[in-house]
Amino acid sequence: MRFLVYDRLLGFGDDYWIEDDDGNKVYLVDGKAMRLRDTWELKDVQGRVLIDIHQKMFALRDTMVIERGDEPLARIKRKRLSLLRNHYRVSLADGTELDVSGKILDREFAIEYDGELLAVVSRRWLTLRDTYGVDVVRDDADPALLIALTVCVIHLAEKEREDE
Repeated sequence: MRFLVYDRLLGFGDDYWIEDDDGNKVYLVDGKAMRLRDTWELKDVQGRVLIDIHQKMFALRDTMVIERGDEPLARIKRKRLSLLRNHYRVSLADGTELDVSGKILDREFAIEYDGELLAVVSRRWLTLRDTYGVDVVRDDADPALLIALTVCVIHLAEKEREDE
């Protein structure tokens, strides 16, 4: 499954559609403006909230939290003792950990579980300059979660770059 995401997605207070390979709208990212923390909702085409994404307040390191309903689903932060600057750790609520690494700001990275590829984020296949793809390579993977992780990791990397 391949999804097309537009770089302007990370604007706050704006709504952006994520499309499938055929150009059909699949997910709406609803940015919430005027909040104390960075917040988005990932919705389906009927407007149902699938995933809530927000920045964790009062954390030593920038951390994003993903929830489904009111249940925690994942926590994302930059990996501490990594030689790679663009290396993030995703801790799922069930104790599973995912690895995200690559050129985050260039939109060229991978999401893996225990060395097995779950999704690839890339601009390589696309001709539109401000668009990148999220290619979910496992049939049993949760595409909404992987897209939410992509949004979080890019946001954290952009924020870190601004703070330098």
